[in-house]
Amino acid sequence: MFKSSRTASGPGAALAALAGAQFTVMLATSIVNVALPQIRSGVGLSDNGTTWVINAYGLAFGALLLAGGRVADLLGRRSVLLAGLALFGAASVAAGLADTSAVLIGARAAQGVGAAAIAPAALALVMDVFPPGPNRGKALAVWGAVSGAGGAAGVLLGGVLTQTWGWSSIFYAVGIGAFGVLAAVAAFVRHQRTGTAAGRFDLLGTAAVTLALTALVWGLTTARRSGWTDASVLAAFGLATVLMAAFVLIELRHPHPLLPVQLLRAGRVTKGNFLMALLGSVWIALFFFLPLYQQQVLGSSPLMTGFGQLPLAAANMLGSTLAPRIVRRIGATATVAAALLSEAAGLLWLSRISAHGSYLVDILGPSILVGLGLSVAFVQLTALSVEGVAKEYAGLAGGLVNTSRQVGGAIGLAVLATLAGSVTNHVSAHQSYLEALAAGYRVAFGVSAAVLTTAALLAVLLTRRPSVPTATPAPTSAPAVNAPKG
Repeated sequence: MFKSSRTASGPGAALAALAGAQFTVMLATSIVNVALPQIRSGVGLSDNGTTWVINAYGLAFGALLLAGGRVADLLGRRSVLLAGLALFGAASVAAGLADTSAVLIGARAAQGVGAAAIAPAALALVMDVFPPGPNRGKALAVWGAVSGAGGAAGVLLGGVLTQTWGWSSIFYAVGIGAFGVLAAVAAFVRHQRTGTAAGRFDLLGTAAVTLALTALVWGLTTARRSGWTDASVLAAFGLATVLMAAFVLIELRHPHPLLPVQLLRAGRVTKGNFLMALLGSVWIALFFFLPLYQQQVLGSSPLMTGFGQLPLAAANMLGSTLAPRIVRRIGATATVAAALLSEAAGLLWLSRISAHGSYLVDILGPSILVGLGLSVAFVQLTALSVEGVAKEYAGLAGGLVNTSRQVGGAIGLAVLATLAGSVTNHVSAHQSYLEALAAGYRVAFGVSAAVLTTAALLAVLLTRRPSVPTATPAPTSAPAVNAPKG
């Protein structure tokens, strides 16, 4: 059976290594954003191909996370984490060596496959090292800090490396980081002899849901170029619908389904994942549009664009540190709602950008609001999404919450990029190109703010605990679960 993941150096060293794995995954999500103009000219990408540099990673990551979590539970989380880091590092080096768009996009997809093994296995190991209680809350705060900081740091590091050594260096840096984290995990996270779950792998269900998500995001991305009524786009949506229906039928009949009902019924797992998907739908888009506005409209260099992300990263780390204290004071539901509204306010502020704006006036203030809200919401939604989960499903729970965020992000980016592009094309007919770009970005930020405001209202309705009648005491034999209050 599974043994607790303790190390000779203590849980702190294990947490540092596991947090490093999560940081590396998040870094790879955003580090390419600043370098997109240079990558586009370097390998001859089209406008649609540029989006796929982001989506190839995000789609492979999101579509395979459930499988990654299940494999980690079956084969052992440490082993799967090490294998994922090795693949991730090798794919990063391959991306740096790419001289064609096909090789680059393929390497980014391979990075996503590695990340799909890393993220759920690492989160499950954190849950194992830190049982439910205050220490787990602190560990998830660290997890949230490195997750959000990884996105912001990716923009900074991407700017520095692109301007100094060219776009290939960003992938080499990620690869070196992945191999460094691999060594740390091997040193500080103790070997697990077996997995935690029984049963066999649901290959058919995994194939169905992976292909369904692929068809969905491909259709959304293609719609930006070809239009929503294009035959290939409609066919992709239809295929996604059929495959998702097939996935549901497979799961109902499989003796060991990829997504067991027991997991979805635990605690507030389903509600937390739904809200995480809404948060994710604007998360990746934020780190896509903001650097583009700074470079294409304000004329900032990649280096200055990267430094411009420092206040957001600092606010993110501060918010993650404060999240457990806020939850203890006002409860989980109020914390999630307030955090989402804070981020929505920052995005609404960003929706006022103009072609003649400046960093200090248009970006600095809203970046701080966004960073604070994003970090607190992420920490608490992660906690809700693994609340009350049985030990044998910890890897799968980690895969599910990451799936919700990543697939939500891929869909959100596709929709928002389509919307922004449509607005830009319309405005460019009677205004300058810079004005048209700014108009498109304004709409993307404004819609993002509306999505998060809706999510905050839903959080109040969905995550509040139902009242428990005082006349019906809990069974004395039930195990205690220190879930977040609220």
